This record gives sequence, C-alpha cells and structure tokens, in this order.
Amino acid sequence: MAAMTVVQYVIALFVLWFITVFLQYIFKRPGKKPAGYCLPPSPPTLPLIGHLHLLTPVAYKGFHALNNKYGPLLYLRFATYPAVLVSSAPVPPRSSRHKISTSFFNAPYGDYWKFMKKICMTELLGSSQMKKLKNVRHEEAVRFLSKMLEKGEKNDVADLSAEVLTLANNATCRMIMSARCSGKDNQADQCRELVSESFDLAGKLAICTLFGPLKRVGVWYLRKKIADVPKKYDELFESILVDHEENAKRGDTHMENKDLMDILLEVYHDKNAEMRITRKQMKTFFLGELVNHPASFKKLREEIDSVVGTERLVDEADIPNLPFFQACVKEAMRLHPPVPLFDRVCRENCKLAGHDIPKGITMIMNAYSIMRDPKIWDNPNDFIPERFLTENENTKGQNLQIYVPFGGGRRMCPGTNMSSSLINCSVTAMVQCFDWKVVGGDGPDGSKVNMDAKAGVTMSLEKPFMSTPVLHRNLFSA
Repeated sequence: MAAMTVVQYVIALFVLWFITVFLQYIFKRPGKKPAGYCLPPSPPTLPLIGHLHLLTPVAYKGFHALNNKYGPLLYLRFATYPAVLVSSAPVPPRSSRHKISTSFFNAPYGDYWKFMKKICMTELLGSSQMKKLKNVRHEEAVRFLSKMLEKGEKNDVADLSAEVLTLANNATCRMIMSARCSGKDNQADQCRELVSESFDLAGKLAICTLFGPLKRVGVWYLRKKIADVPKKYDELFESILVDHEENAKRGDTHMENKDLMDILLEVYHDKNAEMRITRKQMKTFFLGELVNHPASFKKLREEIDSVVGTERLVDEADIPNLPFFQACVKEAMRLHPPVPLFDRVCRENCKLAGHDIPKGITMIMNAYSIMRDPKIWDNPNDFIPERFLTENENTKGQNLQIYVPFGGGRRMCPGTNMSSSLINCSVTAMVQCFDWKVVGGDGPDGSKVNMDAKAGVTMSLEKPFMSTPVLHRNLFSA
C-alpha cells in the first residue's frame, strides 16, 4: 500500500510537471529582441523537455560529446532551465560573471567575498599554513604505508579507491579540526557523512529546478532533509568550536600546531578584523595512470631515487627537485580534473565569441573538454607527462584559461595548495615504497586499471581500484 502511494505520488508529480511545462511552452512568448541579437547555436530540441534527452549518466562526457558534434559554445534548455555550455579555452571564462548566493564559494563579488578569500588564501589554505601542517600529512602517509605493508605481507587485496580516499579524508580532517575520519573519533565520521548527504541533497535540488514553477513541490517534499542537514552541520561544528575554544583558554593551542578551525576562531574573536564572521559562516586517478603506464612509473621511481636516495622517505621539500613527478601530476589532473564541471552566472548582458549572453543565465564550463581540446593539446586523450617538460607545454600548464583542473578565474578552488600537498606527500611515497599488482583489471591479463568514470558530475572511478601491494623498499617502519 505504501509502495502504491509513492508510485501514485510520482505519477501525479510527473503529470503536474508535464502540464506546467506544456502551458509554458504554449503561452510563454519570448520578449522582442533587438536587431542583430544572436544567442549561441543550439542542438536540435524536443518539445517540452528541450535538451534533457541529450544528458548522459556521466555528465561531463555527455557535454564533451556535444562539443565534438555541435561546437564549443552552445545554448541548451533543460525543460524550463536555460544554460550556456562552454567547452573551449579560447572562449574566455572571464566574460561571464559570478553566481549570486549567500555562501563564500558562490557569493557575489564584494567585501565579504574578498575578505573570506583573503582569509582562505593567506591563513587557512596558504602555503605557510600548509608547511606548518606538513607533519600531519607525513604521519597519515606513514600510517597508510604501514597498512599497505600489512596487507602485502598477508597477500591481501587492497581497495585503493577506498584506502586513498580514507588517507585524504584523515589528513584533511586533521588539518581542519584535529580529528581523523577513522578510528575512535566519530566527529570526523559525522562530518564525512554530512558531506555525502549534502551532495545527495544538492543533486535532488538540482533536478527540482528543472520543474520550473513546480520546483516548490520538490522542495516541499525534501523540506525535512533541507532543514536537517544545516541543523546537523550547526550542531557538529558548534561542538568542535567549543572544544577548540576550551583548548585555547587552557593554552593548549600553540603556533606550530594550530589547525584551520583555530585560525577561524581567532578571526571570530578579533574585534579589529576587517569584517566580522559568525559561527554559521565559519588520489586514485593519478596512481591508476602510473600503474597503466609502467614506463612512466619506472621513470618516476628512478627520479625519486636519484634525488632522495634509497635511505629515507621522500619529503615535501624534495618536490621542487622532481620535475617529472610534477609533470605526472599535471598530466593526471589534465586528463582527470577533480572539478570537471563548474558554473558561473552572468550578472549582466554580455557578448561571448560574437554571441549574446543574457543576464542571469547559467554558464556551464566543461574543464574536461577544455583540457582535451585537440587544437591546444597534442594527442589530448593520451597520458604523456613529458609534454609538461618542454617549455612550450609547461607554459600551457600555467595558463589558467586552458589548464583548469580546479576551476578558473577568481573562483578557482582555494584548496588547491592543500590538494597538491596531499598528492605530493602520499603518491611519491606510494611509488617509492611499493609496486602495485592490479587485481581484476582490464586487458588480456587483467593488469590495467579501469579508468572509466562513475555516473554523475564529479570525477571518480566507476570500478574500485583493487591491487595487492608488493613492498619495494621499506623506508617508513622504525
């Protein structure tokens, strides 16, 4: 009976959506456009649904196919939701203004946004703060290597997709709030679950926007979760902030072991700060490509041995002297950007590549397509780290219009330094200390990692990266 009720509800919702979109399609008349007004080209549409039928489970690959077939700048309509898809670097991302929202990452450009970016880039996520937290990353990397050694000695198979994610989560949570995502501390577990819930809720709300006026019905249906998730965040971080405040009162917080939460609290309590903040505001693809390209793996290990030697574990201070490693990182990020799609919203009418872009429309930037553009990159779908060792290609890797693994422009991900630090300390150690025997992979002998992406808008492997770690050199055990 309950199942029938759900089915009836879904059918009724679909019928209401269909009627609403149909009425809009029949009666809504576009305003008169001035002479010469020219929107970007648009693929063939279907009545009512527009371009919804062109969406694929792996969103950025579907958009990449549209780019290959129809061009790098397209006007799309998903039911009642219009958007412009940008898939080429020569179309400047700066021509689109930023989305208006109340959060920092999508906040309108102004005093609040500039102040919070300054805090992020100079205090929270800046190079100096990352250096202070180097020991945290080193400890987590050694803990990970010890776990892999244990599995290797037992000839167990490790799910590297899950293990590397745990390593990143543990290091990140320790740097932010001095808590690990695994073990006895459940605050970090709660944080990870909340992030997962947030992404799930964001996906459902994004679908609701396609229903036009009926999106309120979807919001009403999700009202409990919409209220619960922020409440859980508030409760969790309030308890964390209280713990940090008590430690500060006892004098337990020293300059060398401050985490990011301690820094935010300093701003919160600083009455002379430029702007007051409230409490409420308060690596698998890379290794997979190396395993699939044994020549690059061997070359990287030889470079590490020549610079670091064979008596100690690689240190973050060694990274500037490892140009091939840096090239491997850039190439992996080019092929598998952690942020394959990012959006902006025009704050004013503007021209883009000779086409009119209306105020308020969403611009979808496809970083996946931009960094596989054959007009810019030779053999764009191949893993060739050596391309970044030449002066011309390395210049491309520094051009934030054609190399955008973490987004671009003012809104580029402020956590780039943190991500780079995690990759530097963990992947180099994994290459230095272990060989990785792929289990159940692709190819005639099953030795290749399946690099297919999971359905969605983010970049993650569809199948787990299963491997048996084989010890090459133990440089981490006492």
